[in-house]
Amino acid sequence: MEGELIHKDLTYKIIGIVYDVYNKLGYGYQEKFYQKAISLELKEKGISHKMEVFSPVIYNNETIGKCFLDFLIEEKVILELKRGRSIRRSDIEQIYNYLKIRNLKLGLLIRFAPSGVIVKRIVNIK
Repeated sequence: MEGELIHKDLTYKIIGIVYDVYNKLGYGYQEKFYQKAISLELKEKGISHKMEVFSPVIYNNETIGKCFLDFLIEEKVILELKRGRSIRRSDIEQIYNYLKIRNLKLGLLIRFAPSGVIVKRIVNIK
């Protein structure tokens, strides 16, 4: 099993949808428009998902903060959308924290750039 991609088939479908959306819309839209288009495509392909998923940050059984995931897909994969030219370290750290909060293994960071789609897989190794 070593070397296997986590949720390989599901992520292949998700990434395909992201590319389809980008190819149809192109670059320059706000993240919310890409998000809505991706949601429509996920629904059309029968992939269960939730948008803007509330996730509390808990410390000693107390809520100390909150965040909202762009997507939680099939209760397995976090999908976070960004717009701009490059992936930032802060984007990766954000998704890694989301993975820890939700106790999940895989997040996909998608950046819609002028040159195309940039995909980064973030794995929670703990």
